[in-house]
Amino acid sequence: MQMNSSNKAVFLDRDGVINDLVSNTEEGIIDSPSSLKQFKLINGVGEALKQLKEMRFLLILISNQPGIAKGKYNLDEFDKIRQKLEKSLKQFGVILDGQYYCLHHPYATKLKYKKKCKCRKPQNKMILDATKDYDIDLTKSFLIGDGLVDMQLAQNSKCRGIFIGNINSATNKLFLEKKVEPHYIAHDLLEAANYIKDLEHSNL
Repeated sequence: MQMNSSNKAVFLDRDGVINDLVSNTEEGIIDSPSSLKQFKLINGVGEALKQLKEMRFLLILISNQPGIAKGKYNLDEFDKIRQKLEKSLKQFGVILDGQYYCLHHPYATKLKYKKKCKCRKPQNKMILDATKDYDIDLTKSFLIGDGLVDMQLAQNSKCRGIFIGNINSATNKLFLEKKVEPHYIAHDLLEAANYIKDLEHSNL
């Protein structure tokens, strides 16, 4: 595929941005889906990604996925979830340009994945790999995520971070402590896409 020099991209976290998080009642936490039946796109995601594609942004998934490392599911189930993601987006005419996953965790129960790596967010190996693979200009790009690590990665990578979620007092305190300031805060991916669209139009 022939790329223009210095492409612009939207880097996307997966869980909580593209698909719903899952309530884990046994552990009392909100977690990533660990099975095919738990995976479900968030309303408006297809429309949002289609809109970003029409603005000529590359869509690059950048996601920490330590579920295999923690023994919650296996590689086969991970692949099935990834295939369901692709199939779900294709129904909206959307194909992701790239997908980068970190499967490691420093406290993994599966020794193969137990390591302090350079790809686990907020470390920037995944975004650097994507930037090299797709000739991306980070200053023209955005990173959309629902976690502190996403905003840290955006800040460290010199691209604009859009935080998905509500900033409460605890979140605000954490952001201040870590000296992280999102470029914009949106309720969901569709609102983030609309913000980017308005910003792009104002720069014409």
